[in-house]
Amino acid sequence: MANHLPPKGELLYEGKGKQVFRTADPETLVLAFKDTATAFDGRKRSELADKGRINNAINDHLMAYLGERGIPVHHLGRVGVAESAVRNLEMLPVEAVVRNVVAGSLARRLGRAEGEPLSRPIFELYYKSDELGDPLVNEFHALAFGWAAEDELRRMTELAFQVNDVLHPLFAAGGLTLVDYKLEFGRFRGELYLGDELTPDGCRLWESATGEKLDKDRFRRDLGDVLEGYRAIGRRLGVDL
Repeated sequence: MANHLPPKGELLYEGKGKQVFRTADPETLVLAFKDTATAFDGRKRSELADKGRINNAINDHLMAYLGERGIPVHHLGRVGVAESAVRNLEMLPVEAVVRNVVAGSLARRLGRAEGEPLSRPIFELYYKSDELGDPLVNEFHALAFGWAAEDELRRMTELAFQVNDVLHPLFAAGGLTLVDYKLEFGRFRGELYLGDELTPDGCRLWESATGEKLDKDRFRRDLGDVLEGYRAIGRRLGVDL
């Protein structure tokens, strides 16, 4: 738990799965995980009781794990059942996706079989826009439109692969394959930090022995009890749920 957190103030932002609140400390925010599950740009939507608590616990575990291994993270600690304190980042309007196995849009775009292992991880860049469906872009777009500086793009790539190096063996030890995951970054006191969340909402995680999907694809594709998949991930990571 974060210590000495100022009282939660006004709602700053509300997304499909989270809310962000101001505090009296301008450098600290409260990130609140919702029970809402969405897919396909919000066209599919459901309320899953306890989802926010589970995601908060998993995110706390993974962010703390990365922070202990030298990754600069915005996460400061849990401050409630479904809430965490975070640094107030100036978020970049581009996000990274790292892929270790072919799945999702990569399979559709390139006509590859889902589940095909990649000979090396792939780094992709997306422009964050719900209206446009978060289109795939590259570093030239980011530089031309002023979304990020050249040194920030290099740092994003470096940190994204460092996260992969840390998380891949962690999940493997729990019998999980880290297929792909999304990362968001922001500026804080002149440095780039990992922001947003690390939960089954933004990571594809498969049971290594069987290939069973335990992540948000269960909701997207109607593959079974969504929260049971999330709980299975938490148990394999040793998260106290």
